[in-house]
Amino acid sequence: METATTQIEVRSSKTTQFYDDVTAGLKQTPKRLNSKYFYDANGDKLFQDLMNCEEYYPTKCELEIFSEKTAEICNAIIGDGDAFDLIELGAGDAMKSTYLLKYLLDKKADFTYLPIDISANVISYLNITLPVTLAGLQITGLNGEYFEMLEKAASISNKRKVVMFLGSNIGNMPVNEADGFCRALRNHLSEGDMLLVGFDLKKNPKTILAAYNDKGGITKRFNLNLLERINRELNGNFDLKQFDHYPTYDPEIGACKSYLVSLADQKVTINNMEAVHFLKDEVIYMEISQKFTVEQTDQMAVNNSFKPLNRFFDNKEWFIDVIWVAK
Repeated sequence: METATTQIEVRSSKTTQFYDDVTAGLKQTPKRLNSKYFYDANGDKLFQDLMNCEEYYPTKCELEIFSEKTAEICNAIIGDGDAFDLIELGAGDAMKSTYLLKYLLDKKADFTYLPIDISANVISYLNITLPVTLAGLQITGLNGEYFEMLEKAASISNKRKVVMFLGSNIGNMPVNEADGFCRALRNHLSEGDMLLVGFDLKKNPKTILAAYNDKGGITKRFNLNLLERINRELNGNFDLKQFDHYPTYDPEIGACKSYLVSLADQKVTINNMEAVHFLKDEVIYMEISQKFTVEQTDQMAVNNSFKPLNRFFDNKEWFIDVIWVAK
């Protein structure tokens, strides 16, 4: 059991890392903030609101895949019926994976669910609620960075690994970084382990841009919440009214990017000592939401010592979930 002192040290370490990442990012040109810090308790709620808004299609498309093709996905995961660990990177509320968990439990599959999330709030919620709603579920929630927690998962059990990376989270990286991420994932897996990945596919540019510029302004509030988090946790003094949200989409390369735009010449301080100067109309690069072709997903698998095994589309073929096997 962690002592109070240990818990304080962990919080202090995370705050220091947050501070270091924020100040380093705001010294770059263009300025940038790491999108992994979107997800505090309020960020989690805003993202839930975003997933439910009319224009934001990726969650709806993937939810359709998981609800309508549950058996096919699970049968591919179960394979020969050996025991396995079902590991979900960036689990969130586990809404989509719950379809799989229910089916696997009904089939009496021998598995343990290991959700990984950087949000302690999310992991606490899953550890408490899922065993109640899914009787018999074996769950070990892991709070931290993906690869550190994958190593921890490997130390907990030597069972076959099935890693899920859903919600087009892989699109939160440019293509070359996504390729490198898959390579790093492969290095954490053994031959025969599986990877289930969700990719948002290229489609009408207007459909994509609307998803990141919703009429209700939820995406804007989601981005601004990171400035609010810096104010609260790092003693910053961002004036949120002096920043606006601006999304772009390049249909040729498939990159959808979000920025915050400074509406005035201004100075922001962090922790009462780090001064950051903004020019009017200067931007902070917040995140990318990369879109892919089906051929790109196959090539990414092959590039990183995976064999493409299955493809699952929604009815509009706007989204794809793929299963790859480590070679």
